This record gives sequence, C-alpha cells and structure tokens, in this order.
Amino acid sequence: MITGSRTHVYAVIMAGGIGKKLWPLSRKKMPKQFVDLLNDGTMVEKTVRRISEIVPDENIFIITSELGRTLLSGFQGGFRQENIIVEPSSRNTAPCIALATAHIKKRDPDAVTIVLPSDHLVLDDQAFQKIVEAGIEIAGEKKGLVTIGIKADRPETAYGYIQVDGQLPIPMAFSDGCDFMLFRVKAFAEKPDAATAEEFLESKDFYWNSGVFIWHIDAISREFERSMPDLYKDLLNIYESLGSKSEQKVIEDVYSWIHPLSIDYGIMEKAETVFVLTGEFGWTDLGCWDEVLKVAGSGRVGAVKMPENRQVQIDCGNVFIKNTPGKVVCTIGINDVIIVDTDDALLVCGKGYSHRVGEILDTLRREGFEEYL
Repeated sequence: MITGSRTHVYAVIMAGGIGKKLWPLSRKKMPKQFVDLLNDGTMVEKTVRRISEIVPDENIFIITSELGRTLLSGFQGGFRQENIIVEPSSRNTAPCIALATAHIKKRDPDAVTIVLPSDHLVLDDQAFQKIVEAGIEIAGEKKGLVTIGIKADRPETAYGYIQVDGQLPIPMAFSDGCDFMLFRVKAFAEKPDAATAEEFLESKDFYWNSGVFIWHIDAISREFERSMPDLYKDLLNIYESLGSKSEQKVIEDVYSWIHPLSIDYGIMEKAETVFVLTGEFGWTDLGCWDEVLKVAGSGRVGAVKMPENRQVQIDCGNVFIKNTPGKVVCTIGINDVIIVDTDDALLVCGKGYSHRVGEILDTLRREGFEEYL
C-alpha cells in the first residue's frame, strides 16, 4: 500500500532481452519475462504488482522491445500504453537506463527512480518493499546512487557481487526493527569462478548484486555526464526530441551507433558515491533452469505451484518438470534432472548444465532449425 507522498517516485522495469538459457519455454517470440514460468503469473506482471504497492500506477514505466509492447497488450488488467518505452534494439542496460532517464526527466525533473529487472523472483514482497522505501529516502537526498545487495548463502558463480566498506546508519524512519543494513560500496565484481566465489563468501563483505537501483534523476544524470560523456550527449539529444516529430528518428539514430554496455560497468563501478542496502527477501535471479530447480527444491512456501495430476515420479529426487498443459510426464529412477516440455520441443538437462542451453540454440541455428528458437 502506498504511504506518504510518492508524487516524484518512479519505477522503470527493464523487460528487454530473450532469456535464451530458459529455452524451450523462453523464445524469441515469447521471452521469459512474458512467460508464466512458475504457474503463478508472468514475471513482468508480478514485478509490476510488487512495485505498484509503493509507486503510483501512472509513474510505473516498462522499457522493452516492439515485441514486448505487443505482448504487454495482453497484460491482465491492462497497462498504460503511454508508459511503455520502446528500444529500437537491445544495447544492454546502460543505454536502456539512459533512454528511460530521458523520458522521466522530461516528465519530472525532481524524480527519484527505481530501476528493476523484470525477470527476478521475490518471495517476500513486503520485505522487498520496505528496503526499497528506505532506498527512496536515501536517494531523495541526491547524494549518491543506491543499489540493493543480497546476503550470499553459497558460493554462487552465476551472480555478480558487491563488496561493502563501512556500515552507515539507517534513516530514522526505518531504524526501528529493520532487518537490513546500509553500507558504502567498495567495489563491484563480475561473475566469479568457483574458487573466487568461495573467497567472497568467506570474507563476509561481499553480497550478491540484485540489479535493483534507486537514484535521484540529477544524480544518475551527473554520473552519465562524468563516466559516459558520449552516451550523456545522446541522452540530451533524446531528451530534447521527446514529444516532437523527430523523436522516433532521433532515438533510432542514437541506437544505430551506441555500443552495448552494462550499467554496472559503465556507471556503478566508476561512480563517486554508491550506497548499498543489504537484506533478505527471498530473491533469485531466474536466469537459467538450474536457478528454477533450486527454487523448486527449496521447499519455500508459495515458491512453485506445479499443475496437479500431470506428473508421476517414482524413485526420483530433485527433478524439476515443466510440462505442457494437458500432457502427463512420468519419470522413474532419475535424480538431479530438469525436464521442460513444450508443444514443439523437449529439453532434458542434468543439474548444473543448464548454463549451456545457449549452445543448443547455437546448434539449432547452424542446423537451420530457426523455427524452434
């Protein structure tokens, strides 16, 4: 439920990308964020519902592709078409966020923006909302960029990390009974190898990078100008063109020459002042089927709602099955296996190997099976 004034608070949900490691459910024509992966609604729908508790509906934007705009037309209850920002092509998160920043700054020069991936699982919405509200309070002071870190409970090689340095006091409004902490960021680290991930876990000063960011529009604009001056000039050109007849052409021209770059590498690693709020709210980056398997096997209430009477397992352990509605899947004597069955494709994958699903897609492409991608 929205409390207090949120007039100047905005959310940007990034819903581009294909999610090829979740093939065959995720396809070029139906990317993972628009798929009902866990039988409880699409990931983008759940992200919108989650953030709408603290951001007014009219201030929630989705940035996606032209295909994404079409798929959003089927959003349950509808989504404001004027709040859909279309990228001409995918150029990673830095250009994506720059384009969204231009749109929001044009609408509200005093905006505080929450940037969210559309394809992450959050089991405890209330805990998530509380930590985001604290981030809004901190970002509203315009003193720096805020990100959210997740306490690491295993040496995970599939996630990026944030190293913290120096705990800071939580804003007074959130200090009573809060279960999260505030730190300055010392460094960002890319996805590590197994040995490095073990070192990160043992050090206790590394947290998983959730990819959630909160900042005042002035703060992120300054960082674009300082760290990515060419992209900043493009941002200004887009800003000036918004609402004019040349808007679409300017955006397409910019996207024809900008290079793909992540916001972590382009801005966050170079920013002068970055804060991280660390907490736990049942977060998982569902980037591959192994991540889905971990959630399915975790026993967390409400994590996965599998169809009833459509699966039979005998002497099996740690098996995840995503089957086509109306079809029964039976397994005997197998362990640590992922099975994903669709109308036209079947994936059978051993635990720990789903990161190689992209290789299957490369092979299908080479062999001329484009219709299955």
